[in-house]
Amino acid sequence: MAPTRDHMTVLAPEGMLGYGIPVRSMEEGLARNPDVLAVDAGSTDPGPYYLGAGVPYTSRWAVKRDLAMMLEAAQARHIPVLIGSAGGGGGRPHVEWLVNVYREICRERGYHFRTATIQAEIDKGWLKAKVARGQVTPLDLLDSLTGETIDAATRIVAQMGDEPFQKALDLGAEVVIAGRACDASVIAALPIRAGFDRALGIHMGKILECGGAAAYPRHGSDSLLGVIDRDSFTVEPPNPDKICSVASVAAHSLYERSDPYRLALPGGAIDLTATTFEQVTPRAVRVRGTRFAPAPYTFKLEGVRRAGYRTITVAGTRDPILISQIDAYLENVRNRVKEVYGTEGYRLLFHVYGRDGVMGALEPAKEIRSHELGFVIEVVADDPEASSAILALSRSAALHSTYPGRKAIAGNLAFPFSPSDLKAGEAFEFSVHHLVEVDDPLELFPVEMIEI
Repeated sequence: MAPTRDHMTVLAPEGMLGYGIPVRSMEEGLARNPDVLAVDAGSTDPGPYYLGAGVPYTSRWAVKRDLAMMLEAAQARHIPVLIGSAGGGGGRPHVEWLVNVYREICRERGYHFRTATIQAEIDKGWLKAKVARGQVTPLDLLDSLTGETIDAATRIVAQMGDEPFQKALDLGAEVVIAGRACDASVIAALPIRAGFDRALGIHMGKILECGGAAAYPRHGSDSLLGVIDRDSFTVEPPNPDKICSVASVAAHSLYERSDPYRLALPGGAIDLTATTFEQVTPRAVRVRGTRFAPAPYTFKLEGVRRAGYRTITVAGTRDPILISQIDAYLENVRNRVKEVYGTEGYRLLFHVYGRDGVMGALEPAKEIRSHELGFVIEVVADDPEASSAILALSRSAALHSTYPGRKAIAGNLAFPFSPSDLKAGEAFEFSVHHLVEVDDPLELFPVEMIEI
């Protein structure tokens, strides 16, 4: 389908809903008469906890403030609002949470929008049937998916493409609140629906999905405008103090990519081998040549399981005698814990900052060059009380254990917090990172119209 208009403008007000929309950027962006406000609201970057616990990643106060700004603009300009990966994790409780925030805003301000929700949480029975038919394959280094892994998962979601958003718009939705979605899909949905090139729409979505991250200087959150036409798209920050350059836009095309020329998506991939980036104004970049390579429909699955209950303590040392024998010292602490509590039902981890706290076993620099080290001692156990007890023993053993050259009975560790032992609650780990084959791009993502 050829587009019925020459261009379409998308405003991404921020990189993630709740990160804080800059008022000036929003005003400048709205002055460009966007056709849609589209924002991604989730990520796996914060780890598995939010998906597993079913809680939002960003604060309710901040989300309400940002969403109210978007709804005010939508009401005044009669343009749609599209939100993907609601609540961060994009599961059913995350969608419900955001809908509740949205209802509150509408009730307080007297707004009435035709509204659609799109769920992305996967039925476990359906997934087991897919596994039995050989239609699920692992990503990265994970094993093949099993029924046991599925049953153990607290929550499993699939990343939707642009088609469910299009269906919601076809049903007359003015506001769409969706579960887990491919980052680019929420941006690309309206341009693709309007007949603009799929590859260009998705590539523009990839650039805009982090808001102003493709502009310089970078900040934690800002807005970005994308204008798509028949053979290209142009990106520009509405914030007049920022610029898009060929380097900044091309760099964001590579963001979170293992292949610099190919980005896999539901139903295919965009191919950047012939893509060009052109500085058309001091602040704007035009992109051409991106192509779409169709493929059978697959959706990425994300699932987590409960790992136990986490308790941590934070400490530091500047004792050169201890630092010189740090490995033996920590092993001594570990052995003391084993003597009392055995080895089953818990994990004891030492994160040593100043040595390998960031990289762990992958750290290439083996020599300790710091005069001080920081420790995060972590226990994850099956039972919350066990986690606290084992952490307490680990902390005590670290504080009081003898080591060669030690003359005092205390003072080798400093604790910045009281209480020293911090209960972090439930801990989760990723257990599902697979692709599932489907026949219908709408198969997993029910669209429901609701009254607001």
